[in-house]
Amino acid sequence: MRIVSGRWAGRDLQSPGGRVRPTAEAVRAAWLDRLEGGLAGARVLDLFAGTGALGLEAMSRGAESCDFVENGNGALHALKANVAKFRLKKQTRVFRRDARSFVAALDVGAYDLCLADPPYTSALARSLVEHWLDHRFATVLAVENAEDDPLPRPRGGAKRDRLTLDGTAVTIYR
Repeated sequence: MRIVSGRWAGRDLQSPGGRVRPTAEAVRAAWLDRLEGGLAGARVLDLFAGTGALGLEAMSRGAESCDFVENGNGALHALKANVAKFRLKKQTRVFRRDARSFVAALDVGAYDLCLADPPYTSALARSLVEHWLDHRFATVLAVENAEDDPLPRPRGGAKRDRLTLDGTAVTIYR
C-alpha cells in the first residue's frame, strides 16, 4: 500500500495485516481525484481510518490537517506509525474511539471533508449518512461502500455524487 498522488506519491504505508480491508489504490485515486478541488487547506476527518491511507492521501494533495478515528489495535499501531513516518504529529490527531460516538459529539461544520470507510458488512455507512443528513458535521461527506448497497438519497438541499469501481462505490454528499 502506498500514497497514490501529491507530494508523497509513491511512498509506502505500513499495513496492520490481519482482517483489514484497505481501500484499493485505484479506488482511493479516483475518490481523491473527485475531491481534488476541495482539498487545498481542508480540515479533514478520516473515520474508520485503518492505516490512515485516505487522510494521508488528502494531506499529500494539500489538506491542512486531518483527525483520524479508529478503534482497532492493529490498525491504530499502523496508523500512528504512518503519521510519524510523514512527520505529521502537529497537523494530525489520532482518536481511539467509536466513529458513531465521535461524530455524535461534533458541531455542525466542524470539518470541511469527512472520509469514511466503514466495514461493508455493517449498517455503519447508512447510519453515518443519516446522521450527516440531519447534522452536517462536515461540508462534504464521502463514504466507501459496497456497490450493491446504495446509500440514502440526499435531502435538505444536499447533493449526491456516486462513483463505482471494481465492486466498490464511493458516495459523496455535499
